[in-house]
Amino acid sequence: MPGDRDFERLLDSPGRSDETSRQLHALEHRTVTDRLWDALATTPERTRIIRAVGPVAVTLVAAGTRLWNLGSPRALVFDETFYVKDAYTLSKLGYEGSWPANPDPGFAAGNVNTYLTPGSFVVHPPLGKWIMSLGYDWLGITDPVSWRIMTAICGILAVVLMMMIAKYLFKSTLVATIAGFLMAIDGNAIVMSRVGLLDNFVMFFALLGFGAILLDRKWTATRLALWAAKRGGGGKSTEWGPALWWRPWLILAGLAFGLDAAVKWSGIYFLVLLAVYTVAVDVFARRDAGVTHWVTGTLLKQGPTTFLLMVPIAAAAYMTSWTGWFVTKGGYDRTFADQPGNAWTGALAWVPHALQSWWQFEVQVYNYNVNEHSPHPYAANPLTWLLMIRPTSMYFVSAKLGEHGCTVDFCGSSITGIANPLIWYAGVAAAIYLAYRLIRFREWRVGLILAGLGAGYLPWLLYTNRTVFQFYTIDFEPYLILALAFVASQLIGVRGDPEYRRAVGLRWIAVFLVAAVAISIFFWPLWVGQQIDFKYMQLHYWLTTWE
Repeated sequence: MPGDRDFERLLDSPGRSDETSRQLHALEHRTVTDRLWDALATTPERTRIIRAVGPVAVTLVAAGTRLWNLGSPRALVFDETFYVKDAYTLSKLGYEGSWPANPDPGFAAGNVNTYLTPGSFVVHPPLGKWIMSLGYDWLGITDPVSWRIMTAICGILAVVLMMMIAKYLFKSTLVATIAGFLMAIDGNAIVMSRVGLLDNFVMFFALLGFGAILLDRKWTATRLALWAAKRGGGGKSTEWGPALWWRPWLILAGLAFGLDAAVKWSGIYFLVLLAVYTVAVDVFARRDAGVTHWVTGTLLKQGPTTFLLMVPIAAAAYMTSWTGWFVTKGGYDRTFADQPGNAWTGALAWVPHALQSWWQFEVQVYNYNVNEHSPHPYAANPLTWLLMIRPTSMYFVSAKLGEHGCTVDFCGSSITGIANPLIWYAGVAAAIYLAYRLIRFREWRVGLILAGLGAGYLPWLLYTNRTVFQFYTIDFEPYLILALAFVASQLIGVRGDPEYRRAVGLRWIAVFLVAAVAISIFFWPLWVGQQIDFKYMQLHYWLTTWE
């Protein structure tokens, strides 16, 4: 885009073309940020550097919020009592071993080898725990940082991936930087990156698959356009259109969603719903390419192709995560089918006993998951998730005056998964706005963001009676932030839009970001377990249900 010195040259040029007029219009309606950009980005090298400053700074913020004092507390936090120890025995035995009664205090103190060799019943697949165990190899299991380092790294990479996706969606480095920054400073994302739980891995692999679906849209549109051009362009084809067998990004999406399911079964929802989204979008893409039977052509040709590209590789990824269980004999139910009377008979008698035993294990896990109704003080009904009624308190330790450095009558250290309220509720409002835009304008970007949000949230509405927690929302929080990024892109606009409207939009975004930072600073102690005056801690409980 030309700068100030080009303005007079364009203004005085005789016989101005439409492009010249467009550039003049854009120059006449520049905001302060536009003028600053034009003054600084004067060469390609400077342009690249300036465009990198924001994303690099955001990545550093994400690293700081996730890595600072990561080893505190030196205690197993919430469900770390399961996953940290399961990951350790998995790395030692090839399967999740069992433990004697009350092993946590000794484990936290460094007595980590009290595990037993009989397999333990676990309710989630192994991949997330295999990833966690990499931290043990790196830092040593007696260092509590090793319990959480892989989830922290995953959280940092998710912020980077968020910026890449936002840049591709909105074609704006500024909007991408805003999206990454909001995720970098949000409390739910910070807490889930600082504890040794599995959900951050679910979020990351789902976001990776989402990005692959996004890239597949361009890939498919390009191939259909080439096919239409070969047909001579214009007019309607008498065929049902091509079956696009080579869609590498769709294969990558299937792999990512398979890895997602290998962490937690909730990853299957992303595979199913985004595969359905892909087929639905293919219908309209084939219509636009000039296919006569664009609905039946998709359902009979491209639909099965999509299934074959995504599902087998997802299943292979899932099964591969169980390798340790299959190649050893000590895992839970590993020899079930070898016991008299347990093996299948009849038409399925040929199935190897290892697979029969694995299937028995999976059936038990399914029955446990759908029937888990144990009361818990921090259980949160999925119907209340968007309102953030009951955030999860994962850790709390109190101290009286003089204990553990407490300088007031009563202190508390808490790790509570309260999302930044401004970011969270604004994201929910933005998602509602996107739903309106989808109905009103049928915009593909809006549809894709809502598909990701729906895959992470809507299936849980089938389990309103199950014991679930607010922190599960990390699976779909990236799409709430993308919804906010979409709104930001609308407020910022593009060069050539009325200067006043763009300036107002930028001011509102600046105010929002400053307020979000202030709120994150205020809530920071509750996200990282910092000891504070209990009276000050109570000021953070904006709803009585947050206590």
